[in-house]
Amino acid sequence: MSTVIYHNPRCSKSRAMLTILEQKNVDFEIIKYLENPPTSNELKQLLTDLNLEARSLMRKGEPEYKEQGLDDEALTENQLINSMIKTPKLIERPIVRTSKGVVIGRPPENVLSIL
Repeated sequence: MSTVIYHNPRCSKSRAMLTILEQKNVDFEIIKYLENPPTSNELKQLLTDLNLEARSLMRKGEPEYKEQGLDDEALTENQLINSMIKTPKLIERPIVRTSKGVVIGRPPENVLSIL
């Protein structure tokens, strides 16, 4: 399996993660998830691999989080996942997958644990 980074070029943490991967001479694929959001199955697999529930992968400070009423505790996992697919800027970033696991790059140095 190749290394994949779910990347937002405007995010400083995401750019820092790219720098670490480049410094470690890691071959990687960049997925600009704002342009190409993960499918429902891909997002579910990332959540499983991260051992997180959907809400834990959401950027709660984004205006869309409140505008879409995503703070409603009655929402199901599928509803939250569908919201992240519809509005991918709600997905925490960056996320990196290697053959050794998946991490959220906050801080970017988290990636070192799976290289």
